[in-house]
Amino acid sequence: MPHATVRDIAREAAVSVATVSRALNGHSNVRPEVRARIESVAARLGYVPHAAARHLSSAKSGMIGVVVPDLHGEFFSELLRGMDREASERGLYCMMMVMHGDARRGVAALHAMRGRVDGLVVMAPQVSADELLAHLPVGMPAILVNCAPGRSARAELRIDNVAGASALVEHLIATGRRRLVHISGPVGNIDADERLRGAQAACARAGLSLRVMAGDFREPSGAAAATTLIEDGADFDAIFAANDMMAIGAMITLKRAGIVIPDQIAICGFDDIPLTRLISPSLTSASIDIASFGASAVARLVKAIAGDDHNGVEQRKPVVIVRESTGPARHASQGLHSGHDPFNVHNNKPEQSGQGELS
Repeated sequence: MPHATVRDIAREAAVSVATVSRALNGHSNVRPEVRARIESVAARLGYVPHAAARHLSSAKSGMIGVVVPDLHGEFFSELLRGMDREASERGLYCMMMVMHGDARRGVAALHAMRGRVDGLVVMAPQVSADELLAHLPVGMPAILVNCAPGRSARAELRIDNVAGASALVEHLIATGRRRLVHISGPVGNIDADERLRGAQAACARAGLSLRVMAGDFREPSGAAAATTLIEDGADFDAIFAANDMMAIGAMITLKRAGIVIPDQIAICGFDDIPLTRLISPSLTSASIDIASFGASAVARLVKAIAGDDHNGVEQRKPVVIVRESTGPARHASQGLHSGHDPFNVHNNKPEQSGQGELS
C-alpha cells in the first residue's frame, strides 16, 4: 500500500489511531501483544513515519542550519563531514548556506533560515560577532564557531590559533631555522590574524624577525608567495603557512625550483587536512581533528536547543604533528639537535599519525 498512514494501520490492526501512535513512538502503555500486532501491520503496509508530522507535536523541525564561509578545499569537506555525521546520528538534518566571503550573504542566510531550523551553527571568521548577533533570530539557539570576538556573551567554539601557530614556529626554531617566513591568510579573518600573532610572538621571544607574505588560504597564493621569495633571492630557511593548502602550494613551487625540503627549506602548515599525510615530503601541521571539531559544534548546538548549554567559550588547543617537511636544517648547530624537544610536539614517521599535546 503506497503512503500508508497511521489510520490504515489502526484499521488493519483493529485498534485506535492513538494506540498506533503510542506503539510506534515507543510509549510503554501499550500491551506487548498489541504492540507486536501494530508493528507487524506497519511493516506489511510499508509504513514510513512522516518527519514533519513527527516533529510537529514538539514544535521542532528536526533541521539545523549551518552557515560556513566557503566550501573550497579539504578543511571544509572534513568540517561538514563531522557536522553531518553528528547530526545524522541524532536524527537531524542540516540546511547549509555558504557565504563565499561575502558578509552580507551571511547575514542574509540568518534571515533566510528563520522559522526553518531549530538552531544554527555559524562559522563566519570575517564578520564581527556583534554584527552576527544583531541579525540572529530572537531566541534562536546558536553556536558561533571561530567567529571574531564581540562584546556580547554567546556560546562559542574556538581554535586556539595563537597557541598552535606559536608551537609550530617554536618547532621550526628548535630544528635550527632562524630566517623564517610566514604566508598569512586574508586580512580581517580572525583565524589568519591570530595565527600571524602567534607566529610573531614566538619569533619575538626568540629574538628573530619574521617576514610576512600575503596569502588568502588557497593553494595558488602559497605558490605565488614562494615564487616571489625565489625571484627576490630572499634569504630564508623556513616557511610557516597559515593553512595547509598554502603550505602545499609553496612546497610544490620550491620543489620545482630544485630546492630540497627539508634540507634547505623547512615548511609547515595549519589544520592537518588529510592531504598532509599523502604528499611527499609529508607536511608538518597543527591538527585540530577537523571532523571532530565539526561534530562538537553540532553536539553543543543540540544541547543549546534542549536548553542545557550556557553561554561561554569552549576552546580547542591544536596538536603539532611533525612530519618529513620540517627535518633538521642541513647546517644547523649541533646544540639544537641533541634529541631533546622542549616544545613537546609529536614526531611522525610517514606511516604514523599519532598526536602529542602542546605545552
